[in-house]
Amino acid sequence: MPDTTRFRSSQDAVLPDDVTDPLLWRAAYDVAAAHQPDATGRCPSLLCAGRSAPCEPMVNARRAMRLARGGARRAGFRETTGRSGRDRRRAA
Repeated sequence: MPDTTRFRSSQDAVLPDDVTDPLLWRAAYDVAAAHQPDATGRCPSLLCAGRSAPCEPMVNARRAMRLARGGARRAGFRETTGRSGRDRRRAA
């Protein structure tokens, strides 16, 4: 039977003290590790097909890592749907 154990780089990463969502942080870390630019500044992932860095998955992974550390509260991010609060209340 083949060994199906997979190694993820987040297994060796030290979890920052302020992480509020370890699962999100570790998943985002693994995505970021897979999309590190090569020496030419391009993403080596087959998903990105050699796009220049930072690719969209890398940008999203960095954002998820910030959010997993409580970044939404610290940075003052708000949900933006393009509708005002009055419109949201009216729709409810």
